[in-house]
Amino acid sequence: MIIDAMLWSPGEGGRVKCGLCAHRCSIAPDRWGVCGVRQNRAGRLLTSAYGEVVAANVDPIEKKPLYHFFPGTTSFSIAAAGCNFRCGFCQNWQISQVKAEDGGMGGQPLAPDRIAALACDRGCRSISYTYTEPTIFFEYAFETARLAKAAGLANVFVTNGYMTAEAIETSRPWLDAANVDLKAFRDETYKKVCGARLQPVLDSIVRLHEAGVWIEVTTLVVPGMNDGAEELRDIARFLAATGRDIPWHISRFHPDHEFTDHDATPVSALARAAAVGREEGLRFVYVGNVPGEGDATACPACGAALVRRAGFVVREKRIGPDGLCPDCRTPVAGRWA
Repeated sequence: MIIDAMLWSPGEGGRVKCGLCAHRCSIAPDRWGVCGVRQNRAGRLLTSAYGEVVAANVDPIEKKPLYHFFPGTTSFSIAAAGCNFRCGFCQNWQISQVKAEDGGMGGQPLAPDRIAALACDRGCRSISYTYTEPTIFFEYAFETARLAKAAGLANVFVTNGYMTAEAIETSRPWLDAANVDLKAFRDETYKKVCGARLQPVLDSIVRLHEAGVWIEVTTLVVPGMNDGAEELRDIARFLAATGRDIPWHISRFHPDHEFTDHDATPVSALARAAAVGREEGLRFVYVGNVPGEGDATACPACGAALVRRAGFVVREKRIGPDGLCPDCRTPVAGRWA
């Protein structure tokens, strides 16, 4: 479907100004934004990223990854095509790099009310807008999320964090959690590899945290790109300054898309990064894409194991709805009820 877009304003000379993501595109008549799904037609901004999914699955919430948000539950996970980044290492590039302007959105029709109904029917605790970039299909997520909240479901964004303050404010009534990809801590890397900038992502992490959205952050550690000790320490310091309880997921890279000439991340490098995170004061640091490595949640006070995982499967959960460690009664940050 093609519908009117949200968060835009008219500009001069028939242009429109998109206020959805930090690119803040000024789009000439008949042209498209960076995302490739939003078009200026006769002075109105329209979106093609509505009403069709290119992926729909029931996933463990741990797959997002979210470890402190209703662990052991499932999330009905959907995606529409498109993205506002051009990451050379993208692992979902077949669906994220599709553009409506190239005539290739594809997907299967799935109305917002049907998504909410399917999530309930399949026993999911939440709906996740994931796999591609949910900011790009914001209108679709907006309508779905409002129905989800009315049905008692939570809403989750798995996002690159390139939102505007206006988009975050519009999301506040219905967005419960987000996992933000912090892909590097050097602006030149964002410009070269993603076609974006670093600062808007950092701003989004802070804004989401201040808005009361439960956030966890993922960094895919790519050899030769963002694995330097100083850069990883800068990431850890930023997160700790924002909130020491923000979980940091350090994930292993596997060659894909345009980065097939890179090696997979050594497990030893991930262990060093995790140590840096703890040295900088982060209470919860996890190693991802390496089964059996650093996937348990421990009490930050007494060290007792609270949630044991095997990959995306929760094997044991000792923390209750009150969010207290059962051994020392220390509050543990997260959404447990």
